[in-house]
Amino acid sequence: MSQDPKRMPAGVAPARPTLAEQVGAKAARKLKARRSGTPGVWFGLGMMGLIGWSVVVPTLLGAGLGLWLDQRYPGGRSWTLALLMAGLAIGCLNAWHWVSKEDQAMRDEQEDGDG
Repeated sequence: MSQDPKRMPAGVAPARPTLAEQVGAKAARKLKARRSGTPGVWFGLGMMGLIGWSVVVPTLLGAGLGLWLDQRYPGGRSWTLALLMAGLAIGCLNAWHWVSKEDQAMRDEQEDGDG
């Protein structure tokens, strides 16, 4: 009765991959990267632009709303500064979301290549 190599009995640690398997996996990753192509300069600039705009737009909207409120309800620049900071915080959270999403996509792609 032969045992299925994919199903290990409880308490038995799976064997570490051999050197040949590690080299094969690395070579497969390299071939996949060559086929899919590396992201170019334009991709990097586009990603920086996307992240930059995701911070700039909420910041400017907060500042604009703050200026409008300060004109309607005088009393210093408290609304402008408060909403500028709120917009900046929202923009930074938005940028963090985009970066973590891209990082997770890259990790998933790498795991798919390993498997």
